[in-house]
Amino acid sequence: MGHDFRVRRVRSEHAVRRTKSIGTKVTVDEYAKLAVLAEGRTLSEWVRDVLLAAATPRPADQVLVGEMLALRTIVLNLVFALANGEIPTADVMKRLIDRADDEKSRRALERLAPARSAR
Repeated sequence: MGHDFRVRRVRSEHAVRRTKSIGTKVTVDEYAKLAVLAEGRTLSEWVRDVLLAAATPRPADQVLVGEMLALRTIVLNLVFALANGEIPTADVMKRLIDRADDEKSRRALERLAPARSAR
């Protein structure tokens, strides 16, 4: 007979009480795989952490997508201007860069939101 010697956490007086539950069925093999991934934590604790992490945008994702969108804005506007025979001035480039920087965070969040909900 095996004993389970997991350490129980003591709730602080300021802890938020969890009252909602989410459940799913898994096969014996899936359960074993998840138990290994939990690395000694209870499965409920590990699954909660994984679910919340998946539902929370990672700051690095937002930064990378934002920078890519800003770069795309600058390059497309620059190529468009050059294709029309325009030579952008330093002032025009500065405004273009400022606009791209001002919009990149909002646009990144807009792009990441559908991807998060589709997971």
